[in-house]
Amino acid sequence: MSEQKNQQNQKSRKSALIGAAFLMATSAIGPGFLTQTATFTEKLAASFGFVILLSILLDIGAQLNIWRIVAVSEKKAQDIANQVLPGAGYFLSLLIVMGGLAFNIGNVGGAGLGLQLLTDTGKNGLTPEAGAVISGALAIGIFLFKEAGKIMDRFAQLMGFIMIALTLYVAWQASPPVGEAVARTFVPEQLDAVAIVTLVGGTVGGYITFAGAHRLLDAGIKGQSSLPEVSRSSVRAILIASVMRVLLFLAVLGVVAQGVKLDPSNPAATPFEYAAGRAGLLIFGVVIWAASITSVIGAAYTSVSFFSGISPKIERHKNLWIIGFIVVSTAVFALIGKPAQVLVLVGTLNGLILPVSLGLILIAAYKSKIVGSYKHPLWMTAAGAVVTVLMAVLSAVTIVKYVGKLLS
Repeated sequence: MSEQKNQQNQKSRKSALIGAAFLMATSAIGPGFLTQTATFTEKLAASFGFVILLSILLDIGAQLNIWRIVAVSEKKAQDIANQVLPGAGYFLSLLIVMGGLAFNIGNVGGAGLGLQLLTDTGKNGLTPEAGAVISGALAIGIFLFKEAGKIMDRFAQLMGFIMIALTLYVAWQASPPVGEAVARTFVPEQLDAVAIVTLVGGTVGGYITFAGAHRLLDAGIKGQSSLPEVSRSSVRAILIASVMRVLLFLAVLGVVAQGVKLDPSNPAATPFEYAAGRAGLLIFGVVIWAASITSVIGAAYTSVSFFSGISPKIERHKNLWIIGFIVVSTAVFALIGKPAQVLVLVGTLNGLILPVSLGLILIAAYKSKIVGSYKHPLWMTAAGAVVTVLMAVLSAVTIVKYVGKLLS
């Protein structure tokens, strides 16, 4: 009997590790992710491959540090930050919850757009607002169950596989110049600091990198003995998101290389429609809906995890708070509309949060009152420090550019 129970525990543990990786990855892959990738591919062409490669390295450097310290300290990020510097955790929570809410309005809007595309058969389809309400209701339904965490894990995995498979098909149909893409990935013709900050911010900035780390804590996967598994899960999450990024990059590149201009109002849809016609638009509808609904779930879950420790009542009724977060996001979109033009900007702002959150985590790695007897690998600290400094510098450059545009 004990052997059977042990096998069940191992299976549940493995499922949680995979689920955390997909939760983080699908939280990153939202409508903003699709818009950013399409926009910068059109701007930088094959050289965008270098930005993707650099962002993957920076993402891994950031996420490995954050997930390991959260796991070994057995504390959520805001509690770690408060122990490093009193009040820092509340400030970090405020930034992340505000960013999560802004992102979630766009996520709900993306889900609404997806359902509009899927129901537009030449007659009256759903409006984006109606699609958003239906999608919000589905997301809420997950958190009505006691085992919401497990359902969330499975749903993220299913949606992740669907998005990758469909985008792979479109990338193949688009016939991108793969040789040029590979060459420019290592020898780019042009660089863009804003693109780097936006991609890193859109993958591990703001709430996103903490989605999987906090999920593992809730699943009971923590402590020094869990670090090898946590490390593998953190890297796996980045690779899942990166596979989707690369496939979308190739799909867009294949289209723009033929001289096609992306639709400014919805740049990510253009390669799908051009490569596969009407069926391509339906595929895009599925992809953006899957990307958006998983991001709605991830943003709500993670944002609430940042203030659930304030009161035992919030922690006990966490699912109700998550539902409330989704309701507010959906209501704002349904009543006001999606701020489509700020999706890329919000990704950039998430990148500005990263030096703060990662810097606090790196300091925590060397405080015994937080990590006990754990010795953080020096190479990880160095990698994290490089990411922190580089993102701080690139963020400063980005701010100067935005200020310059506003003043001009």
